[in-house]
Amino acid sequence: MPQFVILTHDWPTLHWDFMLEKEAALRTWRLMQPADTPSEIEALPLPDHRPAYLDYEGPVSGNRGRVTRWDCGEYLPLAESPDRLEVELRGRKIAGRAVLRQNGTGGGWLYHFVDDSRSDETSS
Repeated sequence: MPQFVILTHDWPTLHWDFMLEKEAALRTWRLMQPADTPSEIEALPLPDHRPAYLDYEGPVSGNRGRVTRWDCGEYLPLAESPDRLEVELRGRKIAGRAVLRQNGTGGGWLYHFVDDSRSDETSS
């Protein structure tokens, strides 16, 4: 099963790098709020990153701050199209569905996380 990692990155401002392993690279989006935020948040697509970031914490080259692992685990791809990606995350900290979708006309992306444990609580 492919892996994911979410890194806290302190440069240029505090954000979270959401990375999904795909073949020999990590598809990456910058989130301006933690990945378990219960509402939709802006997700900025970034260039693919090296797989080494799955296990890396420390300084980033070029004096671009530091990264710290916020969560990691495996993910299951559920659906993918050019304007939408849905995965099931099985992390140490979070477990649930993450949806990335293009935000209509502006071309930007949105990220939404649905916590499996919260879903169970609200359905009973």
